[in-house]
Amino acid sequence: MTTQPLSALKMLLSRHTKRREFITLLGGAAAGWPLAAHGQQTGNVRRIAWLSGAARGSADDAWSGFPQGMRDFGYVEGKDFVIEWRFAEGRYDRFADFAAEMVRLKVDVIVLGTPAAIRAVPQATSTIPIVMAYSTDPVGNGFVASLTRPGGNTTGLASSQDDSAPKQLEILATVVPRLHRIGFLANPANPNYSPVLKNAQTAAQDAGVILVPVQASGWQEIESAFTIMTNERVEAVMAVSDALFFAHRRRIGELALGHRLPSIFVQREYAAAGGMMSYGESLRDFFRRAATFVDEILKGAKPADLPIEQPTRFYLVINIKTAKVLGLEVPPTLLALADEVIE
Repeated sequence: MTTQPLSALKMLLSRHTKRREFITLLGGAAAGWPLAAHGQQTGNVRRIAWLSGAARGSADDAWSGFPQGMRDFGYVEGKDFVIEWRFAEGRYDRFADFAAEMVRLKVDVIVLGTPAAIRAVPQATSTIPIVMAYSTDPVGNGFVASLTRPGGNTTGLASSQDDSAPKQLEILATVVPRLHRIGFLANPANPNYSPVLKNAQTAAQDAGVILVPVQASGWQEIESAFTIMTNERVEAVMAVSDALFFAHRRRIGELALGHRLPSIFVQREYAAAGGMMSYGESLRDFFRRAATFVDEILKGAKPADLPIEQPTRFYLVINIKTAKVLGLEVPPTLLALADEVIE
């Protein structure tokens, strides 16, 4: 196959890895991190729901970004706000029950820590503000009316996972020689699936690579997916970000290594858990930025008027140890572009 020259890839990555901040579309609600004195200290304890698709304890570092963001705005947990944590543990059918419970509790804001919850929660309430801490293509998926004016009671952050998928494919092709077939691991219950697959398929076709989609919506299916990919003779694997996958990221890294498959993911945590590489946004940054929207809403802003925020910062992480076990040599130029190299 013909791959993009490394010099061109360097230019491609530099556009994404050199910018350090988030932007808000059309000067939206959150232009930066204010001083702590900016926080709301009314004496009223606000109740904030946080819905996660993973298991408790499986992503503590990422989740801690949200309470940290609230503290950055001057809120004191237990005094100014409390968080109602709910964990689906990979069972996405639980989100409807979680949403109904939050309505009964009359929480002030519902924050969605996974895109898998975005369909169920708005069906339970049209009045409680909803903040998407992580989503993909919210307009195309019908979650909001537009990025600049979301409408309804939902706003928040949109990832560029669908846009980064082609870049992940290009990075894989730079490291894996004569790459021809790539496994595409995804949870069909996740709304990220379709937009990411669409962009990845287009990029694969342009590069002359065959993309082999393999679905998994439960742990046993994840195990089976790697067997399927081996039978399909794929030479590498890329995965769509998903709470179920994130909770089992260490085992997924082991499976990829055991099946001799170079791998690339969206979040750094996958590479740290044994995956070969990751390229994408910081989940912790997303969750920290979600506090911006909660702060605005608690001060009286309407979600319909708060523009969706998109990232401009992408991180490239390379696990050299995994690459060496697979017998692969990462080009020095790519190593130089990496934000982190795990030995």
